Amino acid sequence: MDAVAAVTAWDPTRRFAAEGDSFGPNAPPLATEWIVEARSGGTCVVRVVHSLFTSSDECDNQLESIESGWPRFFRLLAAYLKYFQGARCAPFRVMEMTSDAGAWGALIAALGLTDASAGTRWQSPAGVPPLAGVVEEVDERGDRHSLMMRVSEPAPGIVALFSHAAWGRTLMVVDFYLYGDRAPAIASRDEPAWRAWMSGVSESTQRAAADTPSLT
Repeated sequence: MDAVAAVTAWDPTRRFAAEGDSFGPNAPPLATEWIVEARSGGTCVVRVVHSLFTSSDECDNQLESIESGWPRFFRLLAAYLKYFQGARCAPFRVMEMTSDAGAWGALIAALGLTDASAGTRWQSPAGVPPLAGVVEEVDERGDRHSLMMRVSEPAPGIVALFSHAAWGRTLMVVDFYLYGDRAPAIASRDEPAWRAWMSGVSESTQRAAADTPSLT
């Protein structure tokens, strides 16, 4: 999921801009600008602007999809600044694509998070790699779902889940952002276990979907 871009502006702590091929080699280039404006009280405003230069409307849906995904990352940034500002991060991501429309429900059920809400204290159930913390937020919007937790075990950090349905498929993602001196070793140790677990959830949801009779 890499995209190549050329830096077009570089003013550290204030502005960064780039132009690249985020939509693929046959699509028009996408220009993106990140701006940070200082405010009183030690706060700031972070603004992201996308510009797509084309006379066609073929990429409108893709542009809207990119823009709709940004709020989730802004919330992750806010959580980092609130709880872990200045700490080095050891991140990893596990993800699966499935044809089961109920994949999100299956994912959070497997984690024991079906009825979770902000403030819920949680510990991974049997069969799930060790993880514990408190739910920061749950966001349910149509075909997009997300849940963010601040964890204390196996290392201090943020774990963010989301799913997105498109083109008859559902993408399930769990992002781990672990902090502290022990975080890199823990991330290297736990990533294979989470990949195997996520693959198992995906396989079970697809089997369940295949076994469900269709109504005609």
